[in-house]
Formats: sequence, structure tokens, C-alpha cells
Amino acid sequence: MNITMLGTGNALVTECYNTCFVLGEGFLVDTGGGSGILHQLRHAGFTLQDIHDVFITHSHIDHILGAVWLIRITAQMMHRDNYSGDLAIYSHNEVIPLLNDLAQKLLLPYQAEYLGPRIHLHTVRNGEARTISGQEFTFFDIHSERTKQYGFVMSYDGGKRLVCYGDEPCHASCEHYAENADWVLHESFCLHSDAETLKPYEKHHSTVKDAASLAQRLGVKNLLLYHTEDSDLQHRKERYTSEARQYFSGNVYVPDDLETLALL
Repeated sequence: MNITMLGTGNALVTECYNTCFVLGEGFLVDTGGGSGILHQLRHAGFTLQDIHDVFITHSHIDHILGAVWLIRITAQMMHRDNYSGDLAIYSHNEVIPLLNDLAQKLLLPYQAEYLGPRIHLHTVRNGEARTISGQEFTFFDIHSERTKQYGFVMSYDGGKRLVCYGDEPCHASCEHYAENADWVLHESFCLHSDAETLKPYEKHHSTVKDAASLAQRLGVKNLLLYHTEDSDLQHRKERYTSEARQYFSGNVYVPDDLETLALL
């Protein structure tokens, strides 16, 4: 099982893409804020024919708008008999109606006709378990203070667990999902040493220190940090890893866009 980071940045980055990634051979999580998702998929070695399952964490534009482009191009491919199978998009009950409305209003009629027959929009509930792309997922409400958002637990390789908390700090009520997890994906808006300048808490985000301290307390084995600012992208990996290791004794990963990691 691999994870390929298509994007690693927050909503306002200009030097990298918004946070989204592919698990395994084609389970896409979030889609970024526009048509750049098509560029990122191609340069990561994926085609749209590889993507049959998508999960959208929440309705912020840097996570959902790329899905409109995915639907549009996939519908065109279906219309030309260039796409085998169906496309399924999963999210909670605030995202799915919004995505359907956007698609119906923005796409050409022949493209929108594939919504339902072959492009399926599925609502998932808090605590719901589903088998998707051959893996077991459990979706959960992260109890965001801003916009309703879901994370998930993925079970793989005979019982290993990967936990994704979306793009906000882990709420106390959701900490149990990450206890002794093999992998935790956690947003880290900036270094703790830059918090006074970049003000992550005003944006409902956390620092590297916050994420690393949480992972240490919960006994996490591997911590992947994403959804960062991009003021010093050239040195981000080195700087974020250095701060995280001050508070976390497990393995730390700060991937770049288009980087693939093995989920050992």
C-alpha cells in the first residue's frame, strides 16, 4: 500500500498544490481547488481511468472544486467510450448535495446526464464502515469548529491502520481513532517557532509541535504532516522534520507534491 501526495499545501499556497492524495492504485482523497488536479494526477503517473473512488473531506474550495473537473472530464470520457466502469464520490450530507448542485449548474447537459447512471454521489454517515477499492474504511465526523468535515480510518495489510483527520487539529473526541495507529495524517500549518507570525490558531490549524506531541501521546508509529504554508518550501521538509522530532519519537514524513511513500 502506497500514498501518493498530489498536493501538500493549504488553501492559499502558490508554490505547491492544495492538499490531496491517492491511496493505493486509485482511491483519491480530496481534489484541490481547480483543474490543477488533472495536472497533478498526470505528473504523479495516474490517468483518470485509474480513479474510480473519491472521498471529499469537506466543502472548502481547496478540497471540492477539483471534483467538478474530475466529473466533467470523466463524463466526457464516458461519452466517448474511453472510461471503463463507474466513478463513485463519497462524502457527508453537506458536501454531496453541494457537489451535485455545482455539477448540474456548471456542466454541459450531456456531461451532467452521467450523474446517477455512472457517476455516483454517495453520502456516508458518522461511524459508517464501507469497503472501497478493496480496503475497509470507517468515516467519522472530526467535529470541526467551522465547516462540517469528515476524516477516516483505513484498515490495510492484515490489520494495519491509517488515520486521516482532514485539515484541522484532532478533536479530543476523535483521538481514540489514532491510538497506536500505524499512520496518522495530520495538518501542520506551520512551525511552532513561526506561530506568532503566521497565526495558525486563528485559522483553526495546528503547528508541527502540536501534531507531533499528539502523535507521541497516542503512541502513533508514523506521522505524515501536510496542509502547510509554503513560505520556505525549499527547506520545509528539513525544518518541519527537525521540529517534529523534538516531540515525537516515531517516524516523521513531510512529503513534497508528487512524492510517493510506502505505508509499511
